[in-house]
Amino acid sequence: MTRTAFAVRAGSLLLLAGVLLAWQVTASLLPHGALVLPPPPAVAAALWKGLSSGYFWPHLWATTLEMLAGLAAGCVLGFGTGVALSEHALLRRVLMPYVVASQVIPKLALAPLFVLWFGFGMAPTVVITALICFFPLMENTLTGLAQVPAERLELFRMLGATRRQTLWRLKLPTGLPAILAGLRVAVVLALVGAVVGEFIGASRGLGALVIAAQGTMDTALMFAVLVLIAALGLLTYQATLMLERWLLLPFTRTS
Repeated sequence: MTRTAFAVRAGSLLLLAGVLLAWQVTASLLPHGALVLPPPPAVAAALWKGLSSGYFWPHLWATTLEMLAGLAAGCVLGFGTGVALSEHALLRRVLMPYVVASQVIPKLALAPLFVLWFGFGMAPTVVITALICFFPLMENTLTGLAQVPAERLELFRMLGATRRQTLWRLKLPTGLPAILAGLRVAVVLALVGAVVGEFIGASRGLGALVIAAQGTMDTALMFAVLVLIAALGLLTYQATLMLERWLLLPFTRTS
């Protein structure tokens, strides 16, 4: 481990220790600290109890499935739409206002409609997650494919490349970093969409656990679920970074 990496890790651990210490002090000073802001040991005890008893695992698995299904659907749709809008200027001018209008509507406001249309369970949450993940990847795909230098496009035209060849051999490799940046944003938003979707009509999942803990005024359980959500988000984000390094590895070798 280099000295810089050690300093970064040490700084992160010191920051975490400072946050936990401030949390403990604040909880002890509040009049109803255990109810309003439970101390870290109480949250750790609730987290350990839920994990060791198996209570958290079905909910964690449900949220993970909803997140991955919504992420896959939203990314496929967003990538395909971004490519189509990038390759067809007329289609972009016609559809783009409607795409933007569909994204400015809060997805939480649509959740009751999705429950009415798709019923209770996983389907409404997956649809909400897909809609949230759709726009970042579509916008970044559209932006990335437009970043190809004009001289390289002209070179491909002079060489007689077809539109498909230009797309797959020039535009996509050039726009890949921007597309992957959109994927990172979509991964973060996927977990947000899954949890928010579970707030409405879900009986299983981490979002449903938050609502249940709120109903029973079990603040320590609520904080424990939030820790699980944060851990799941960090794991998926790190997995996305590893996928990004793997996809960009051929380009870093040739550069």
